[in-house]
Amino acid sequence: MTSAIAQHHLVSNGDALPSGAAALESSDSTNRLFTPKFVLTPGIKTERRRKAVEDYIQPAEVFCVRFSPDDTLMAASTSNGRIKIYNCRDGEEVYTLHSRHTGDIVQPITQVRWRPGGSSAKTKNVLVSVNAEGVVSHWHVTTGTCMHEVTEEGNQLFCVDYSTDGSQFATAGRERGVSVYDENTKVLITTLKGGDSLHTPGHSNRVFSLKYHPKDPNVIITGGWDKTVQFWDVRKGYSVRSIFGPHICGDSVDISNDGKRILTGSWRIDRQLQIWDYADGTLIEDIPWRTGASVTQPCMLYAAQFNKGPRSGELICAGGSGANEAKVMHNKGPVGQPDAWTTIGIVTGMDKGCFTVDFSSGDSAGEPELVALGGGDGVVRVMEIGYGDDGEEVL
Repeated sequence: MTSAIAQHHLVSNGDALPSGAAALESSDSTNRLFTPKFVLTPGIKTERRRKAVEDYIQPAEVFCVRFSPDDTLMAASTSNGRIKIYNCRDGEEVYTLHSRHTGDIVQPITQVRWRPGGSSAKTKNVLVSVNAEGVVSHWHVTTGTCMHEVTEEGNQLFCVDYSTDGSQFATAGRERGVSVYDENTKVLITTLKGGDSLHTPGHSNRVFSLKYHPKDPNVIITGGWDKTVQFWDVRKGYSVRSIFGPHICGDSVDISNDGKRILTGSWRIDRQLQIWDYADGTLIEDIPWRTGASVTQPCMLYAAQFNKGPRSGELICAGGSGANEAKVMHNKGPVGQPDAWTTIGIVTGMDKGCFTVDFSSGDSAGEPELVALGGGDGVVRVMEIGYGDDGEEVL
């Protein structure tokens, strides 16, 4: 269950493998619309040999992967309290951020977010992270400096997000509410708790996914163990409505760039992937998750996301445990049309579940759209997305 994401404390070191090393992942299969760019494997020494992979991979867990706003860097947070920063052009590790910890226990960094590129702040390459000890840290990535920390005493934090303009950020976790902060001062603005008692009571269990509305900075949506997605109004200080159904156990709630659709990925054996209407909370469609004939278990989702680039909303990436696989799906027809979504890429044969996915922004001229996957096997897989004929090959 999700406790594996938040509470395992494993130690690893990271080196990047070049493109050719993707062939070492012989058990992974992928649709050929994916071009393997690089595979990042914590625990591997610098020898580029199969034996090195067999001898030095450690079962570290990757809880979150995130591309920087300009797609030049990618952050990967792990269970050893570190954040590895990689160059997106060649996969080389360029920085490592070390979080502080109490005593001998290293707390996992459960989620990270880059400050949006359009932020008014002068300092660039800033990353915010949260951990299972309730610590919120701001990092200047290129100097490795922890610029600021605040601790939410008694809380375990599982998710964080910035408003689109970068003026606010919000956190959530075990305590069921949402803490909203001013980015410039790092001061707590408000804590969103409960509901209006008439329509929604707020969350009754842990919160694992949090997302600012892309068009309205006063709206935050969250999902968690209680099988609800809550709609929070920052001005009112509570949840104003909710959706019942999605069982959220990871970073698997997203909003389309136009703000009209909500994507949820549930940790359950059926009806895992769903799209909802933002305006009224009605279900638009269930997206079938079909596993191959050789897969004996269903895939229960920890992560789900719409793509972000110029073709935003056309693609979904999602992954989870059970079948230990991840897929990229393409929408070939109007939203809500039966069978409009088709799988264009799949990664299978992972030793453990997929906990996190992220699309690059894809806004840079001439740069390919990328998707990154991370999970319990400690491997970060970064793929280029192409558009062409269907087919399968082995990485």
